Amino acid sequence: MIFRWPAALLAGTLLSPAVFAQAPSKADLAKAKQTASQVCAACHAEDGNSVLSANPVLAGQHADYIYKQLTNFKALGGKPAERPNPIMAGMVANLSADDMHGLGAYFETQKPKPRAARDAELAKLGQAIYRGGILAKNVAACTACHSANGAGVPAQFPRLAGQYAEYTSAQLKAFRSGERANDPNRTMRMVAEKLSDKEIAAVSEYISGLR
Repeated sequence: MIFRWPAALLAGTLLSPAVFAQAPSKADLAKAKQTASQVCAACHAEDGNSVLSANPVLAGQHADYIYKQLTNFKALGGKPAERPNPIMAGMVANLSADDMHGLGAYFETQKPKPRAARDAELAKLGQAIYRGGILAKNVAACTACHSANGAGVPAQFPRLAGQYAEYTSAQLKAFRSGERANDPNRTMRMVAEKLSDKEIAAVSEYISGLR
């Protein structure tokens, strides 16, 4: 049996329209590429295909999701950043809303490099969780929000396919501990709180091989 989120809950997890209210009519991709090479490339590579597993792959990620994360790293209106991270705080400090929209649009156009799961047994357990959830723990199938192939839903749920297992695992653990808390309606925290270290490792391994 596959457990899925109730429609009402899914509707509540949509990103607020206010997040995109400042979206420019057309992103300046040439300027964004220059910004990516100067600001982002050291950690994520100029095309968003990070070579370090601690840094997420940005290539192919939804533009609106990237924009939301960049704004969440930034302290605004005298309030602390929604997603505290000293390194990223420094990276976004001098970026305007247009810059962040442009980076999102630029990285969305980049082609992600395919990746394969390295541990077949672990990936098999991860596949069961990703596709069917864990009924005994009331954990929903990941497909409910991120789609069967990990493509996600633009402006709502991020692309996961091909993401480094190490990065995905670290984020799930951060959601579980509450260290990361920028998920609307605690959606990811409610999932991660119920997952064991092995279950997190398994679903992260499976996600890394999706394409």
